[in-house]
Amino acid sequence: MNSPLTPPPPPPLLPHHHIPSLLSSTTITRRSLLLSTSLSTLSPPRPTLDTTITDRVFLDFSICSNYFRPDRTLSDTFSTLCTDSTPLGRLVLGLYGHLVPLTVSNFKTMCTSYSYKNTLVHKIFPGQFFLAGRQGRREKGEVKVPQDLARNIESVDSKAFKLTHSGPGILSLCLSENDDEDNIKLNPEYRNVEFLITTGPGPCPQLDYKNIVFGVVLEGLDVVTSIASIPTYKPSDRIRQFNDLAEFLGDERAQNARTIWNKPLKTVYISDCGELKVAKPSLTPSLP
Repeated sequence: MNSPLTPPPPPPLLPHHHIPSLLSSTTITRRSLLLSTSLSTLSPPRPTLDTTITDRVFLDFSICSNYFRPDRTLSDTFSTLCTDSTPLGRLVLGLYGHLVPLTVSNFKTMCTSYSYKNTLVHKIFPGQFFLAGRQGRREKGEVKVPQDLARNIESVDSKAFKLTHSGPGILSLCLSENDDEDNIKLNPEYRNVEFLITTGPGPCPQLDYKNIVFGVVLEGLDVVTSIASIPTYKPSDRIRQFNDLAEFLGDERAQNARTIWNKPLKTVYISDCGELKVAKPSLTPSLP
């Protein structure tokens, strides 16, 4: 029998080496739970862009040595002046018809109706991209748009601007880089068909989210390189300074003067175009 003055024995304690492991496991579990919850909240899964190639078209490029001869007459066109042109080669372009169906459909129509045929590559920006498809007069090597071409409402849809100009061979509809004259753009029936192709060697982030990427070069990157290597008109620093001043003063001639900047010094043009029918489409290629 215990004495009344003797306190009862304490309850048994867990060994000391069990206590840290118990606390440690509880702390890690809570931290892991909080971390996983915060990550799932901050990093939602990004939707996958459907870059399946639904259509293939081709563009043949050539150089005409006679088109800007001083003795040409007003009746002279590509058909009369460029009979002895030098072929540069063919580009085969894959189009993302699931991602931007209207843009792809219009570009296909421009190729199959031969609206791009005998039209100029009117600007080349070395190490970046070249421009083609400017609208205007056919006899000047500019594009005439078919009357039944659909209005492209994707040009005001933010979803159409998700893809970036990540490297050479990216095909894009020109919006920010468009060179069509204002009187053409103000026409209620205006349809934008000017396009660019990046030449590399690196990406063109200045074009991202401003122009609609809708395809990629599948074959003919050597042709892109050949076009990119053609010399262009480059104004001197003095001319650029005068032009900037004239633009600041509101002189409309400043913009007109810039139309010849980066113009190729050789007549590069699209000598043929059309659609390529493929019986068994290949798997979607990775973006360059």
